[in-house]
Amino acid sequence: MGSQTALVGPLLVVVASTILGTALALCAVWFGGWFDQAVVRVVDAIFAFPGLLLAILATALFGSGLTAAVAALSIAYIPYIARIVRSAALSERSLPYVAALRVQGVRGFVIATRHILPNVSGLIVANGTLSFGFVLMDLAGLSFIGLGVQPPTADWGAMVGEGMSGVLQQQPLEALSASLLIVITVASVNILGDRLTERSEAHS
Repeated sequence: MGSQTALVGPLLVVVASTILGTALALCAVWFGGWFDQAVVRVVDAIFAFPGLLLAILATALFGSGLTAAVAALSIAYIPYIARIVRSAALSERSLPYVAALRVQGVRGFVIATRHILPNVSGLIVANGTLSFGFVLMDLAGLSFIGLGVQPPTADWGAMVGEGMSGVLQQQPLEALSASLLIVITVASVNILGDRLTERSEAHS
């Protein structure tokens, strides 16, 4: 109960932030110069702003609910993905095969999307998987304090919040069961993310 909302929200954040962060990083790496520096400055500025605080401000401006929280956290996680992809793409761009493709007249867009992107895709998937656990906790925290998913929609974070009164009445089942689901999911995702990271590093 509540698993659909608890899992769909983080998935939307990870997909949106990964697509936008990857596109931004590839553009920064390929165009370089002032554009790359501008992207780095913007990314650093957003990265310095806590994602959970951004989500709280978004819910304060646009109202409580999953939509505002997902939009805010998607923006907050873009810098995390962009920095990692940019670093990996810079390493790829310095390899001889990229220089050979440029000499052959292959367009930059084709090199970035058909050659560089596939070679860093393993790292992107691994970091997206790791991000899922962090986003899940962020969204659960927002629901716990009443700024995320609203009743009657079921959500693990909201269930923990609603179950706190039961804890005081020695009926902790609701809060404990939802908390356990969060812990198990985050731990499982982190293990999977670590293995994917190790595999991507082994292939690089």
